[in-house]
Amino acid sequence: MTTAAIGIDFGTTNSVVALADADGKVTTRSFATKQGAVDAYRSALMFWREGRPPKTHIAHVSGPDALDMALGMSAEHRFLQSLKTHLSSRAFQETRLFGKLFRLEDLIGVFLRDLAQGLDDVATLPLVSGRPVVFAGERPDEELALGRLSASYAKAGMPGVDFAYEPLGAAYWYARDLTRPQTMLVADFGGGTSDFSVMRFEPGAGGRFSATPLSHAGVGVAGDTFDYRIIEHAISPRLGKGTDYRSFEKLLPIPAHYHAAFAQWHRLSLMKSRETMADLRALIRDAVEPGKLEDLLTVIEYDLGYELYRAVSAAKIALSSQDETVLDFRQMDVAIQTPIKRAQFERWIADDVGAIETALDSALAQAGLASGAIEAVFMTGGTSHVPAVRALFDRRFGAERIHVGDAFRSVASGLALLALDRQRAGLAA
Repeated sequence: MTTAAIGIDFGTTNSVVALADADGKVTTRSFATKQGAVDAYRSALMFWREGRPPKTHIAHVSGPDALDMALGMSAEHRFLQSLKTHLSSRAFQETRLFGKLFRLEDLIGVFLRDLAQGLDDVATLPLVSGRPVVFAGERPDEELALGRLSASYAKAGMPGVDFAYEPLGAAYWYARDLTRPQTMLVADFGGGTSDFSVMRFEPGAGGRFSATPLSHAGVGVAGDTFDYRIIEHAISPRLGKGTDYRSFEKLLPIPAHYHAAFAQWHRLSLMKSRETMADLRALIRDAVEPGKLEDLLTVIEYDLGYELYRAVSAAKIALSSQDETVLDFRQMDVAIQTPIKRAQFERWIADDVGAIETALDSALAQAGLASGAIEAVFMTGGTSHVPAVRALFDRRFGAERIHVGDAFRSVASGLALLALDRQRAGLAA
């Protein structure tokens, strides 16, 4: 197959590259890793230092291999993930890795270069990258985020990148088989954001169609948020959250910042400093329930964040098909077995599902349409399988109008088709 256009879904957790030929046939790129070939490439980087002075240099690896090496490496290293979530934040400007300064654009550029390695003519082929409707963060700066993302692609040797909303890519993938006009809502649930687009599709000659965006809306709530709710309610209390310590004959609560880092598992490694570890050991001596804080110390000291989140993710997935499950985490003498009912989980995420519905209402209002005017709903992303989320859409639109797409490939594949169509439109003009 001769590649005519490229679509890249650069995600918070995973990234996918799709390749389209001139006839519109799309394939997703396969990446060779130590665990075997994958289509969804982990959005992760690991850096370490090699060689002896004065000839030391910084080496790196990306994707699933970065995670595998980080889990098994005892030498000093830096593991980075979810870089996309920092795009709209001025708080993350730069960091030093083994004495060398890296800006956020440099780091993302390293990852994107690896993602595109081996692709011929990547600098000249039409390329569309996805972008969220609303970038992650409390007060996202869209201009900053897009500027950084463009600079990242340029550093990776792809200066001609174009951007499109991620749900628009998913819509393109769904609409390729349409035979009649249709008004569609696309719901794209990623790791960091939930994005919505209302589209009007009109099939044309030769299998082509016109796509008119009617509205876009989004919110920084998605799968990572749901994971954190499980951590917050089922894990953190067993690691000392909500307990007390004694200070001058007074009982004081354990400082909240020790458990706030659990919002993202890889942030736990940032706590592994001499100061933090010393502070925790001092708290353990005065704690009312020292065993719980000892387990927290073990999780941090032995970098067990990833294993912890794997257990959380397994529980969340189980609750998609079962009314009850047991969150089972056992590592390095830390043992947590917590039964969780789906009804509990749904109470924990109720406000988050409400925020998703508010964004959905915004998309419909901007389009000037009621729920009944939506003829089809295309949902993609892992969170689309959470029963509480699916129930929301079934209630608003009816189960018969709901279509669920491939969680990993839909967005990138549609972006490749969109890149092809934009090139054709440019040539025609």
